[in-house]
Amino acid sequence: MLPIKAQAISSGSIPKPPNKLSFHHNVSLTVSLTVGSPPQNVTMVLDTGSELSWLHCKRTPTTPTTFDPTRSKSYSPVPCTSPICRTRTRDFTLPVSCDSKGLCHAILSYADASSIEGSLAADTFRVDGSDLPGMVFGCMDAGSSTNLDEDSKTTGLIGMNRGSLSFVTQMGFRKFSYCISGRDSTGVLLFGETTFPWLRPLNYTPLVQISTPLPYFDRVAYTVELEGIKVSNKVLPLPKSVFVPDHTGAGQTMVDSGTQFTFLLGPVYTALKNEFVQQTKGVLRVYEDPNFVFQGAMDLCFRVGLTRSSLPPLPTVSLMFRGAEMSVSAERLMYRVPGMVRGSDSVYCFTFGNSDLLGVISRVKDSVWREHDIFVSWVGDCGDPLCPIHGPPRQI
Repeated sequence: MLPIKAQAISSGSIPKPPNKLSFHHNVSLTVSLTVGSPPQNVTMVLDTGSELSWLHCKRTPTTPTTFDPTRSKSYSPVPCTSPICRTRTRDFTLPVSCDSKGLCHAILSYADASSIEGSLAADTFRVDGSDLPGMVFGCMDAGSSTNLDEDSKTTGLIGMNRGSLSFVTQMGFRKFSYCISGRDSTGVLLFGETTFPWLRPLNYTPLVQISTPLPYFDRVAYTVELEGIKVSNKVLPLPKSVFVPDHTGAGQTMVDSGTQFTFLLGPVYTALKNEFVQQTKGVLRVYEDPNFVFQGAMDLCFRVGLTRSSLPPLPTVSLMFRGAEMSVSAERLMYRVPGMVRGSDSVYCFTFGNSDLLGVISRVKDSVWREHDIFVSWVGDCGDPLCPIHGPPRQI
């Protein structure tokens, strides 16, 4: 997990001074801060793909780290009659309801088929020594998870998309950025805008916004325009139209810190898979098991000898966005499946998956992932020219 710290950076050009948090990561990016009065330490997964921040408020064997609202003098539950509950929850994955106590009850569903539910509340969050009173979040007391081991290491999730109740929206910052180091599993999250003397010139890709609401277009996601993909220097022979959302809005490209993997539409994934296999012939040995699909969407895996200290040289995969190109190389293209050994080999899977295979968990309108959406996530070195890209687009 990636822990994050905060530190103020002076700037006279923005309405509020920016705040800086450092973090650690492996599967998730995590930030550490305090909530409540007196403050309670919490660790939250940084998720730019969702809106509502939430904390576990009920201790269970699988959620040992919790926030106790009864200990906080500044804790305030949100009634279902509140304007917050009635209007500002319109982009939640499921409509809110009124519970038996008259409180605003929310159920959030996620792409991995996990869910969490509880009541909305407000309390004071402290970031970089600054108190943020009245921050709305979910005080959750029930849910289901597909990764209990990882979930047990954190207290909750910090939602960072463009929704009205996201953490960054409530803070009032128009921009934020984050940089992930590939060398020491640390990084930095910055609220606000600033410059660093060591930072090379940045490339930007604009957010895609639509004027007419579409049924399958997530308007609060950080959507960007993917124009093509290349392996080494070979551009995949695909028309640009395959990357464009259809008339329903399905097929948008979202940049999402909530997943370390990249999910592509079926035709795009198949073309990438075939080209990657072609360019790694004689270098990697494909794991031939038609019944094995990692994480429900990654069916391209390889056998790598247990005695190898590192992966062989691999071709670079580049995502070609409007105005910017992002390259993924070396070990970031492969994920070792924990505990999986076949003979004298470990099993590594390609970190790009087929979103069409996720249809078993797709929803009509009540899921943050849909069968035809593309999700992009990337971990890069802070020395790379694309790390970080400042918001409001989610940083690539």
